[in-house]
Amino acid sequence: MYQLSTGYRKLTKRGYIILSLALLLSIISGIAAFATNLFFVPFIPVIIVGLVIFVILLFREPFIGLVSVFIYCFFLFVFSREINDEIQFGLGTEALLILTWLSVWYNAKRFDFSVLTNKLTILCLIWFIISVIQLVNPAGASPTGWLQEIRSTALLPLLLAPLGMILITTNKRLNTIIYIMIVCSFLGILNGIKQKYLGLSPGEQRFLDDGGSITHVVSGQLRVFSFYSHAGQFGPSQAQLSVACAVLAIGLKKWGRKVILVVLSLLFFYGMLISGTRGSFFALIAAAGSAVFFARKFKIIILGVLALGFFIGILKYTNIGSSNYNIYRLRTAVDPDDPSLKVRFESQRVLADYMKSRPFGGGLGVIGTFGHKYNSDKFLSTIEPDSYWVKIWVMYGIIGMIIWFSIMMYLIGKCFGIIWTVKEKSLNTKLIALGSGIIGLFVCSYGNEVMNDIPSSLIVWLSFGAIFNAHKIENSITKSENINKEIA
Repeated sequence: MYQLSTGYRKLTKRGYIILSLALLLSIISGIAAFATNLFFVPFIPVIIVGLVIFVILLFREPFIGLVSVFIYCFFLFVFSREINDEIQFGLGTEALLILTWLSVWYNAKRFDFSVLTNKLTILCLIWFIISVIQLVNPAGASPTGWLQEIRSTALLPLLLAPLGMILITTNKRLNTIIYIMIVCSFLGILNGIKQKYLGLSPGEQRFLDDGGSITHVVSGQLRVFSFYSHAGQFGPSQAQLSVACAVLAIGLKKWGRKVILVVLSLLFFYGMLISGTRGSFFALIAAAGSAVFFARKFKIIILGVLALGFFIGILKYTNIGSSNYNIYRLRTAVDPDDPSLKVRFESQRVLADYMKSRPFGGGLGVIGTFGHKYNSDKFLSTIEPDSYWVKIWVMYGIIGMIIWFSIMMYLIGKCFGIIWTVKEKSLNTKLIALGSGIIGLFVCSYGNEVMNDIPSSLIVWLSFGAIFNAHKIENSITKSENINKEIA
């Protein structure tokens, strides 16, 4: 383009082509809207243009892709419930991750790929290979069920954890991820409160009508699920964020932020309560307990243990607050005679007998949702796992369970070792918040399928990536401080 003396700009040949295509799209969409009576058709050109702009921005800055995946997964079930539950919006997660990896490859000169040689990447790759081998498991599970299950069980960790190490390299980027996690969870509790006191959206009501009410309406009380997949995901996620905000409130210096974080922590605790998910109690206790030990200060450990013991004691040995249904429901988490707990133990006993002759398990997708859908002819599909740990055991067998558990124990132990060596206090606090969340969601997964479902799975594996990259982030902070001193 060039400037004319009249002050107007003359379109170039490329400009005419773009304008012509835009007008053509508008005409075609208008005709299509008239012919089909579908109101959204005219917006298709806008959507296409928006996608083109997004891809351009993504390939200029891969971190945009990581942020987009994070936000998309928090609101994934809003799309499926309110738009069309037949569309597999979950594939958008893999699509965004693959695009982000392509952008990283396109901008390869900007990144240090040596971080991918650490144990986190290697262990994720080993687990993925084991999961691929499960396709030929002699138990004969459906390949379609295997394909659906491997996405969350092994593919997501392999795509996400290394991506976190490559892209979360500065304190600013770590802050961005934490902010998004808190803001999205805050919107989650707002929607949860809306569900409880103002009612459900059409899509949420349809979720209950289509069978969700069996598990989400107990004794006439709604187990709040917000825009998450179900209450069993909403509750633990809120519990984890409650502890994370409490840790950040204690560790950060500015009082304004402390007050905001304390309020958020209490709000997320309330979100955990109204979810009616007893397993979220263990996410809270495990996250809080691990945060205390991450601090590695004797006084904090003693006070933390006493506080947690006091809290558990009140729930187990008193009836304080039982007139409130949410507290009553939470109290059943520490009741060994709870009927639901006995049913779970009985299911595990039946599975233990069946699994004695199957050391390599029944195959991926043989139990749970994909078991019902793709392996209904298998005995294992008739039993609910009610636990991600149990699901791993059933799918991979005792051998796979031992490998998976050993991998998780190593990674968690490594997190302790890394966080204990980080000297920058603000960064140390943020990493403790993330590390305690990992442990909370991992422990909670014994009672529910949590860490294999979004958004918890994203939080877990991005947190691993950030923690394993801690020293690189710390070095960037040190360099920034040195530059500021030189300028001053």
